[in-house]
Amino acid sequence: MQIMPFIWIGLAIVMAVCEAATAQLVSIWFVLGAICAAITTIFTPSIIIQTTVFLAVSFIALIVTKPLVKKLRNNGNAQNTNADRLIGMVGVVVTDIDDEQSIGQVKVAGETWSARSDFAPILKDNRIKVLAIEGVKLIVEPISKERK
Repeated sequence: MQIMPFIWIGLAIVMAVCEAATAQLVSIWFVLGAICAAITTIFTPSIIIQTTVFLAVSFIALIVTKPLVKKLRNNGNAQNTNADRLIGMVGVVVTDIDDEQSIGQVKVAGETWSARSDFAPILKDNRIKVLAIEGVKLIVEPISKERK
């Protein structure tokens, strides 16, 4: 009794389980390659030919599906989520920003955020622009020139 078909089918099952567990398209090509290698055992007992078929089919499947996978992952409609959308927006200082005392709040898009600035201190009611986000704080710069 030839054991290689069972080894190839076992490998296909292990790769399929890995694929199902990760859902990242990391081993689906090996499943197809292992199935083709298992089919090859019908025609030849040569492990070298079976392994070559496994590697060739896996590689070809990877090359053929790579553009499709890339297109599905980067569908072009990616939108900033949550706080990322605030970068570049203009807001108003609600509580004076003073980095030395680690205080300051701004209101941007109707939401109040903790803020800091390399241009600190920035007085209340001055307009600011959001430059970045670090943790839960917005990094801002003043639009108005009025400072303490």
